[in-house]
Amino acid sequence: MTPRSSSALRKPTAQRKPNTKTSRPGAGNKTGKLPEWDLADLYSGIDAPEVSRDLQRMDAECVAFETDFKGKLAEQTAMEGGGKWLAEAVRRYEAIDDLAGRLGSYAGLVHAGDSVDSAISKFYGDVSERLTNASVHLLFFALELNRIDDATIERAMQAPELGHYRPWIEDLRKDRPYQLEDRVEQLFHEKSQSSHTAWNRLFDQTISGLRFRLGGEELAIEPALNLLQDRAPEKRKAAGQALAKTFKANERTFALITNTLAKDKEISDRWRGFQDVADSRHLNNRVEREVVDALVGSVRSAYPRLSHR
Repeated sequence: MTPRSSSALRKPTAQRKPNTKTSRPGAGNKTGKLPEWDLADLYSGIDAPEVSRDLQRMDAECVAFETDFKGKLAEQTAMEGGGKWLAEAVRRYEAIDDLAGRLGSYAGLVHAGDSVDSAISKFYGDVSERLTNASVHLLFFALELNRIDDATIERAMQAPELGHYRPWIEDLRKDRPYQLEDRVEQLFHEKSQSSHTAWNRLFDQTISGLRFRLGGEELAIEPALNLLQDRAPEKRKAAGQALAKTFKANERTFALITNTLAKDKEISDRWRGFQDVADSRHLNNRVEREVVDALVGSVRSAYPRLSHR
């Protein structure tokens, strides 16, 4: 489960005015209002009462789920009718996960649309923290489910109600070799807000706030990068120089972010027992290392035939 003055609050998307703080000078005269995501199907705005309502509901349902199921999965699943009992637990977990996904998706998309707005950044951070705190009460579920022995879980999945979730259960159990003791998992989970999540957020906000001087204009990162694909070589060259100059001025910040994230990942991989730096990514993608290595090898062997620069 995942995974942020009143005039600054996000209004319903269809009614929002153009964001003048991040638009480049003169852009309004040339292009008018740029497209924006319509997120009204999720929530009408960051101050919508439905957001607070769903966060409170999230808190309550996570606590209730923990109360009803923690410490009971192995015993109940092994009993007669255990498959049907576990299916009900999975259904409740699924409903909570859907609610968390709705909140997290809205906060993330709003923040992605304007990561330099202070009210939006606070909203994104607050929602992320609430989701992390609430989901602490759900950590036990995957851990206990993966500790049920294969024969018991296979027998339970013969019940049609639980068999419906077979693909999810089998996929979840691929994490078993890298699963840690419950308290360590909780520590990793809670500290994510002040470790890799926080550093990724700093990177996003730093990148969004950078401006690149080109042709008398101050451009944000996206239009500056687009100029690297311009048909005119002099524009590509100017864009590259402007990008390099601004990145050079901020290299200490980017170096700190990169080195901290690399060390954070090394610690996590070492504790979980991953042998290669890419193993955790392969596991998340549900693809074997050998498959990826074969693809990389094929691409590299084709360089002489495909490269023309």
